[in-house]
Amino acid sequence: MAAAAVQQSNVSEYLSKKQQESPKELGSVWAELEELHNKKLWHQLTLKLLAFIKKPELQKGDNLIQLYHNFIQTFENKINPLSLVEIVALVVEQYKDPKEAVTFLEKTEPKVKINPDAQNLCKVLAGQIHLEKLNDLDATKKIIEEVEATLDNADGITAVHGRFYLLASQYYRIQGDHAQYYRTALRYLGCIDLESLSEEIKVQHAFFLGLAALLGEGVYNLGELLAHSVLDSLKSTENAWLIELLYAFNSGDINKFESMKSQWGAIADLAAQELFLRQKISLLCLMEMTFKRPSYNRQLTFAEIARETKLPINEIELLVMKALSQGLVKGAIDQVANTVNMTWVQPRVLNLMQISGMVERFNEWCEHVGTMENLLEEKASEILTL
Repeated sequence: MAAAAVQQSNVSEYLSKKQQESPKELGSVWAELEELHNKKLWHQLTLKLLAFIKKPELQKGDNLIQLYHNFIQTFENKINPLSLVEIVALVVEQYKDPKEAVTFLEKTEPKVKINPDAQNLCKVLAGQIHLEKLNDLDATKKIIEEVEATLDNADGITAVHGRFYLLASQYYRIQGDHAQYYRTALRYLGCIDLESLSEEIKVQHAFFLGLAALLGEGVYNLGELLAHSVLDSLKSTENAWLIELLYAFNSGDINKFESMKSQWGAIADLAAQELFLRQKISLLCLMEMTFKRPSYNRQLTFAEIARETKLPINEIELLVMKALSQGLVKGAIDQVANTVNMTWVQPRVLNLMQISGMVERFNEWCEHVGTMENLLEEKASEILTL
């Protein structure tokens, strides 16, 4: 009881001091905090604090650190765990020593372990410091693996998802893992309100995503990015050509790819991977050829593929084998006849032109079904008398 009384006395002393030295408007907020604390209205106090800690006056020096240690710490077990970590997220930004900030987060984590989201958020905040301030990629990777294992089992989108995918995308970009960056950066944008980002940040995301889509190993479904509004931010920049190039890849347009070499060749990362890009767009061209064919006529000759992909005919079999091995298409190669019988093409997000083509083929299929139905009606008596 004596310890509790001393603690209460220290809190009152701290709050009174802040009321006296603060401007009138801020002083009234300190008085409200004291009143809510004295009445033990923890929920209302938490909501007030979440708004209060964002005030510009508290972003200076170590004001938030002092607020936490002199006030919040005394009742932190009464605060919703996720709200506590949201408060801590701003407090750690005032630590000048990154290692002290990580230690502070590690001490907070056991206090919120009852809430998996809060615990994960603690880890992600620590991961951000390891990555951005300590340049400790191994520690960052470990945190990403730990959090991802639990997020995969979460129901819906939580408060942690956006921050986690931002951290993961930053890590994979630094590592040069284009495919993983593409996956996590798109998920990050799917977890946030795009309008909450500045125009500069949107342009940056769009450019990096465009490069990752082209350079990512195993990334053949570009439709999801092409349908995303983040690409609109590139239209008024010097890199607007990247959108056009992405459309060329999505439709396997090799002529367009070659005609734009002066633009994409000026980007060092793309120029260094010219052979890879050529192979990738050839595979996408093969997928598009298969997609355009009606289901009853999907036999492609090596000569047709060579003409569309602009590859020597002796490289076509290898191209088809690669497409089959990566699960982009299904079918069988007839080496004697130099043909490929396609039975399936990997589903993709389609643009309006591709959807229009699919509608036409669907109409053709309906006509064929109708023709078969009429044939059965005409021949029904002959069939029944057999």
